[in-house]
Amino acid sequence: MERKLIVITGGPGVGKTTLLNCLNNKGFITVPEDARQIIKEQMEVNGEALPWKNKTFYAELMLKASVDSYKKVVREISSQTAFFDRGILDAICYMQMENITVSEEWNALANTYRYYQKVFILPPWEEIYETDSERKQTWEEAVFTFEKMKETYLKFGYDIIEVPKCSVEERAKFVLDSIK
Repeated sequence: MERKLIVITGGPGVGKTTLLNCLNNKGFITVPEDARQIIKEQMEVNGEALPWKNKTFYAELMLKASVDSYKKVVREISSQTAFFDRGILDAICYMQMENITVSEEWNALANTYRYYQKVFILPPWEEIYETDSERKQTWEEAVFTFEKMKETYLKFGYDIIEVPKCSVEERAKFVLDSIK
């Protein structure tokens, strides 16, 4: 069985973490979103690397954490499927959205550390969208993020699979059926 490193992405508040939790409960390896962890850590220490303080520092930490998560999973699994709550390209996309220069080195990292060809994107879903202490984007920003994520993954040669708006169990089944 080949190793599959699968990205689940989309704008904020569309059910990515809920879907990852469901897949984890089914016995799959899941990798949590690095951005939320960075925000939590920075808030605890009153740090600067926050999207509402120093976007560049935040983006750099996010990109580094995404690469580290990727490498760690590659080291630890040989022939299993692992699902990532966002990928390296999510950090690149964020940088582009915030007009932060994306270096050739960072683009090269995104091309070097490749995921499974099919990337699953969850569309904006207003009925389930909520903000919290780490997620401060407006609904309009969430929709814009979805469009930019789609654009970024396509630009890097991935196939985008849009996950339907349905129950988490049906979403998990859709994803699993799509990778068979």
